[in-house]
Amino acid sequence: MTSERLNWFKFVTQIKGSVIPAVLGRVWFCGFLGFIVSVLFYFKLPVNTPIFGFVPNIVIGLLLVFRTNTAYERFWEGRKLWGGLVNTVRNLARQIWVAIDEKEPQDAQEKIAVLRLLVAFAVATKLHLRGENVNSELESLMSAERYEKLKSMNNPPLEIAFWIGDYLQKQHDRGCMNSYQLAALYKLLDAMVDMLGGCERILRTPMPLAYAIHLKQLLLIYCLLLPFEVVSKLNWWTGPVVGLVTFMLFGIEEIGLEIENPFGLDANDLPLDTICGTMLRNIEDLMSLYPSVHSHSVNLAEM
Repeated sequence: MTSERLNWFKFVTQIKGSVIPAVLGRVWFCGFLGFIVSVLFYFKLPVNTPIFGFVPNIVIGLLLVFRTNTAYERFWEGRKLWGGLVNTVRNLARQIWVAIDEKEPQDAQEKIAVLRLLVAFAVATKLHLRGENVNSELESLMSAERYEKLKSMNNPPLEIAFWIGDYLQKQHDRGCMNSYQLAALYKLLDAMVDMLGGCERILRTPMPLAYAIHLKQLLLIYCLLLPFEVVSKLNWWTGPVVGLVTFMLFGIEEIGLEIENPFGLDANDLPLDTICGTMLRNIEDLMSLYPSVHSHSVNLAEM
């Protein structure tokens, strides 16, 4: 059984990670408006003005469903791209670690350095998608010279991919691997760059502005006019019921807004920090298993 099922009541009452803080102000405002309309109706003022009917309810529902589905598609595509990046990094690291021959003692050090660059590519991609500058997360994954150079790059992940490709070409020129191996490794490196491009496409193709504005306008109009529609039936319950309805509507719209950019720092965004940490652990584990196919052994503990 999942933790969500085991802790059902805990999830229902949980504030962290929910959209309650984001929509609470709007919900209170609409609920208070419903209370004011109830008071006016109590004093026989003409506030009972049925406006909506069936069709506008369907329109609002369809717009919200389309908004949420579109946002979730972006979220899920981002997750698939990062899952693919994890697998590609693992495969490329394994191929580099096993397939490239070591002819000189410093070759092992260079191989370890390029494996850490694979993790650096993922970390740099995360920072790039979040609009953050190169920071200390990358400093331990590369030389000081490369770290300083990376700070001046507009697209750090591409620069790291260039360094990895340059290493692969150099090893081929030295005769440490054949042309078929080089082509296979380049194919994996190209796949990493393609995944970077896919993430950039999600990030730089936001929901059309006119659609987002129109949906917000319709929601606001609907929620402001709702008390006048239902006050004759609900009387003093108008405020609480309107608050509940607006909580549902604004909550669904806010969920779509939060997950349409899955690379940020919101509670419901992708756990990119955890994913990058997993990659680093995978690479460290790989480097602890020195392949037996090499012509000589290297004591990693002395490095």
